[in-house]
Amino acid sequence: QVQLVESGGGLVQAGGSLRLSCAASGRTFSSYTMGWFRQAPGKEREFVAAISWRGYRIYYADSVKGRFTISSDSAKNMVYLQMNSLVPEDTAVYYCAAKRSDAVPKYAYWGQGTQVTVAS
Repeated sequence: QVQLVESGGGLVQAGGSLRLSCAASGRTFSSYTMGWFRQAPGKEREFVAAISWRGYRIYYADSVKGRFTISSDSAKNMVYLQMNSLVPEDTAVYYCAAKRSDAVPKYAYWGQGTQVTVAS
């Protein structure tokens, strides 16, 4: 059973930084694609970034390009989201997600989420 546990959320001032972590367990993730999504109050969940487990392919939403960086540490089964130059619009619950490969359209595994609040 795949388990994903996020950490690192919190309250930060606009312009500040946070690093989210996702601890993955329960499988061998060598072929998996890992993603970060977010959901703000009253809005649908949206894609933020994704990375193939060994880092060969990386994708970002346009809204975070140049500010957020996704990375993975396969030895530790960890995925990270470094968030810089945060703005209030980044306020949301951030979720880590996993799917078996890039070819699979939907993410099958989700963490419980971590709250990120950016104060203006």
